[in-house]
Amino acid sequence: MSDIKNIFDIASRGMSAQMVRLNTVASNLANAGSVASSDAGAYRALKPVFKTIYADDIQKTGVSSVNVDDILAVDRPAEKSYQPGHPKADENGFIYTAAVNVDEELVEMLEASRQYENSVEMVTTLRGLMMRTINMGK
Repeated sequence: MSDIKNIFDIASRGMSAQMVRLNTVASNLANAGSVASSDAGAYRALKPVFKTIYADDIQKTGVSSVNVDDILAVDRPAEKSYQPGHPKADENGFIYTAAVNVDEELVEMLEASRQYENSVEMVTTLRGLMMRTINMGK
């Protein structure tokens, strides 16, 4: 049972989902250069998993929105490099750099911010149209 009542609920859910996406990107970029002494200890990029939710009267309205269902770590191996003098090097002289693709994260950030901006623009336009409609009755 969803509580999607109007266009503002749809926009709010979409903006919240994109904000979670932007926060995971920020976390990934902040940890991109981190180093660990094992593959298991290396940072893995986080990605939100979105889930479509439908209005109770989906058959009549066709209204749906989105929620963040989960946040998962990407299953990508850490970058292994030989640096025997590094303080975090393992017994074989290897360090493990975070499994984060910076270029991929920048694209994610750009797309998420554009989606967020689109939702803001839609709400702003809708508000303006509602105000014009109210002013027509005066």
